[in-house]
Amino acid sequence: MKFMMIVKASKDSEAGVMPSEELLSTMGKYNEELMKAGVLVDLAGLQPSSKGARIKFSGGKRTVIDGPFAETKELIAGYWIIQVKSREEAMEWARRAPDPHPGQEGEIEIRQFLDLDDFGPSEAVDRARELGKELKKK
Repeated sequence: MKFMMIVKASKDSEAGVMPSEELLSTMGKYNEELMKAGVLVDLAGLQPSSKGARIKFSGGKRTVIDGPFAETKELIAGYWIIQVKSREEAMEWARRAPDPHPGQEGEIEIRQFLDLDDFGPSEAVDRARELGKELKKK
């Protein structure tokens, strides 16, 4: 089962304040634990929303909305993607994560990826499987 552990943004991360050396070191150790356990698939921090944009779809129209975006509780500062055996294991790894925003309120959201087997049979799902095979070759 693949899960994304989403680090929610804070006022500091949205202001572009870089993590302290202490937090970077603590995160590095945690990331090494994930890697040694064989569960780490990917991880990254994200630039503040002021450097991002959104594409809004409405009535067949697409509108570009440049950041920053107001509600930091709904923004993502970074993520880990892990491959584990259960939701419980994903929760355990999230509980072990360092506090992403020491001295502030922080939150890590856990979301399971949809698997193609979660969808019913269809030509689109078959094509997605083929695309997945092609991606693995690269």
